[in-house]
Amino acid sequence: MILCQISDLHIKAQGKKSYRIVDTAESLKRCIAQVNALRQRPDAVVITGDLVDFGLPEEYAFLRQLLQALEMPYYLTPGNHDERSALRAAFPEHLYLQQSQDRIEYVIDDHALRIVALDTVIPHASGGALAADSLLWLDQVLAEQPHQPTVIVMHHPPFHTGIGHMDKIGLAQPQALATVVQRHPQVERILCGHLHRAIQVRFGGSIASTCPGVAHQVALDLSPQAESRFVMEPPAFQLHLWDAAHGLISHTAYIGEFDGPYPFYDGGSLID
Repeated sequence: MILCQISDLHIKAQGKKSYRIVDTAESLKRCIAQVNALRQRPDAVVITGDLVDFGLPEEYAFLRQLLQALEMPYYLTPGNHDERSALRAAFPEHLYLQQSQDRIEYVIDDHALRIVALDTVIPHASGGALAADSLLWLDQVLAEQPHQPTVIVMHHPPFHTGIGHMDKIGLAQPQALATVVQRHPQVERILCGHLHRAIQVRFGGSIASTCPGVAHQVALDLSPQAESRFVMEPPAFQLHLWDAAHGLISHTAYIGEFDGPYPFYDGGSLID
């Protein structure tokens, strides 16, 4: 199975740029075109939060229009820029969004990798948290299928990144999640967004990671006093390849048109 992850779309109402600079809609179009054109097509896509910029119905309507181009199933997870009721209203046929009454938390059992989504959103706040009920639910869900390889998807990463302004709006009390994950060795990854960078950390006996942004990236400044800034580094998405013989293998793919591919060999000889 190949699971694609895209994150932090920040779609605004049609025609508007994020921070007056970033054309997030055009960036998403380019991402979708590249995912659709992959030689090995993903079986599904998880979108790990900050789907839109202000949680407005018109933003979700535009997002829905853009995502229609994706040629494989996709699953939506809210981030701190999202609004749950507007998201549900815009995607009524996505029944998994209704599995939980309040938070958008769900299980997808349709693929070789089991997908378990957690909702870290605190309304009107940039930081995130997991409710006690969510942790109890996660523990129960994971216990139901202890031998099924599983990924947990969520927006806020449950780890310290070293980027000061982002760590101030990270996930509260991540150790509570680590305690649950530690009990369930079938958890192959915790896939997160929020950071607009590719970061990996050992966590709860598994690996937690973040995906780069589809459009703009958070500036790489590993200081507790790092200012809140973004850069127009190449956007990217990630591919998570599940192979029963080798486990889960994760790749970062940059969005854009680049020279190549060129051969390393010519007629069996290394090109000098």
